[in-house]
Amino acid sequence: MTETLFGGPTLPPAYPERAAWGTAPKLRAWQQEALDLYLRTSPRDFLAVATPGAGKTTFALRVASTLIDSGAVNRVTIVAPTDHLKRQWADAAAKVGIAIDPNFKNSDGQHGRGFIGVAVTYAQVASKPMLHRAKTEAARTLVILDEIHHGGEALSWGDGLREAFDPAVRRLSLTGTPFRSDTSPIPFVEYAEDRDGIRRSKADYTYGYGNALRDHVVRPVMFMAYSGQMRWRTSGGEEMAASLGEAAVTKDITSHAWRTALNPAGEWIPAVLAGADKRLSEVRRTVPDAGGLVIATDHEDARAYAGQLKRITGESPTVILSDDAKASSKIEEFTASEKRWMVAVRMVSEGVDVPRLSVGVYATSTSTPLFFAQAVGRFVRARKRGETASVFLPSVPQLMALANSMEAERDHALDRPEKEDADGLFNPEDSLMEEANREEKASDSLTKGKFEALDSQASFDRVLFDGGEFGTGGEVGSDDELDFLGIPGLLDAEQVGTLLRQRQHEQLNRKSRKAPAAAEPQAPAIPDHRMLMDLRNELAKNVAAWSARTGTPHGVVHTKLRTVCGGPPVAQANEEQLQSRLRKLQDWFIGRT
Repeated sequence: MTETLFGGPTLPPAYPERAAWGTAPKLRAWQQEALDLYLRTSPRDFLAVATPGAGKTTFALRVASTLIDSGAVNRVTIVAPTDHLKRQWADAAAKVGIAIDPNFKNSDGQHGRGFIGVAVTYAQVASKPMLHRAKTEAARTLVILDEIHHGGEALSWGDGLREAFDPAVRRLSLTGTPFRSDTSPIPFVEYAEDRDGIRRSKADYTYGYGNALRDHVVRPVMFMAYSGQMRWRTSGGEEMAASLGEAAVTKDITSHAWRTALNPAGEWIPAVLAGADKRLSEVRRTVPDAGGLVIATDHEDARAYAGQLKRITGESPTVILSDDAKASSKIEEFTASEKRWMVAVRMVSEGVDVPRLSVGVYATSTSTPLFFAQAVGRFVRARKRGETASVFLPSVPQLMALANSMEAERDHALDRPEKEDADGLFNPEDSLMEEANREEKASDSLTKGKFEALDSQASFDRVLFDGGEFGTGGEVGSDDELDFLGIPGLLDAEQVGTLLRQRQHEQLNRKSRKAPAAAEPQAPAIPDHRMLMDLRNELAKNVAAWSARTGTPHGVVHTKLRTVCGGPPVAQANEEQLQSRLRKLQDWFIGRT
């Protein structure tokens, strides 16, 4: 291993200069700290949890080079989720002097001469575990398990990994999303009971998004939420309409409104794509090679979105489909180019590194926390200080809750609590996949038979950032939308928060100037029960986000808000009292007491 790549005993800054994936010439502070811990303890198994974009690959390759140089290992096997990632690992390893063969097939039996090891997929190991066990036993083997949570995806996968790599002298497990929506155990991961008797994964070293953001290792993420009016027809021929993200409707109505919004034939998607392209143009003023990614639900939608982007930009975007044999080369070409947009279904949702991606459109109906975290992870890797990320998404409760809890650190739970939180609010540990997609018996008829999207209209809803919400809504193309689309592309997290608050203040002043003065005293207005319900729901979501951020139970947060702001319990509070509590929560999020 050359000193020029991994040289220097001094602790480097948290923000090294830009380098190829996995080959930063200096270690970031967290990588050095994790490496010191690893070398001090010399464990057989080590689980490193680091937020996407933080540099897990660089850390793992430094561990590998150190163990090779010391003679502790003389073979390396890297297990990755996809073929593209196998090649990515091999390229990164080659740059630091470790020869890894990503083209190894099970039928080959042995890897080629000149290689110290292979890169394989989880599926490849599961199909021939005894072959990989024999290779592992034949040498002092280090196994690097990239995105180890995939090891629990099927019983055969987990059993295959254990069979294949039980003889390894060292196993280094990596993940940026150490939780699953099911309770399948992850091989080679230690579980420990918490005070509630729930067995949770136990990481040896953790570097979360919040810490990485404070160290300027990752970009701050602004979530641009869009709502609007949706209309669709049920299997019984009944036409239905709802506002996207409307409170107090069933999950099935929310799901159908969401699907209607994503329909390429409507007006919601073109409006959001146009807004995202305006945002990308603003970012490219200071980051000329910034790129955008649209994550679609299926191939048909992906092609349709690509056509709409071409009409908006005049440039054909790169389209990545999972069944395309040239998908990996297309990703590499896009990475090295300055093209504006890429559209993909799922292939770039995890692990694939395109550092110049700065703007995303979450145009998929997938709502599990695992997929959401992986998708957002495509945009957070910073190359230089001040780069920001912007992710456009539908204003639906599932995604709003996930966006508001970006900084929450989670572990994989093998057990489930006997019941959910009393509030029924977002809890990332409680089988979120089932909760997000569960059908309500009262509206089963909505999900049976055919579904036909009729039309959709988009409107700008709000910006979510650092657990707070900004903006007063507005029409597409209005000053209220452009205020936020035009935020500069080079700002650190503190500057983003300051500017968002400033823009919101300006919008409130603008609206108050437009409001007509009351001609004469009015009789007391009848309370608007719909508005009160919306405010209660908004308060509940913000309390949930603060609870996730601080670890404070929801009930304690509500009690503190009542103590500080006054007034009765939420159910009896009026508009002014609810607004006061929302303002106080926003103060807490930005550090004001």
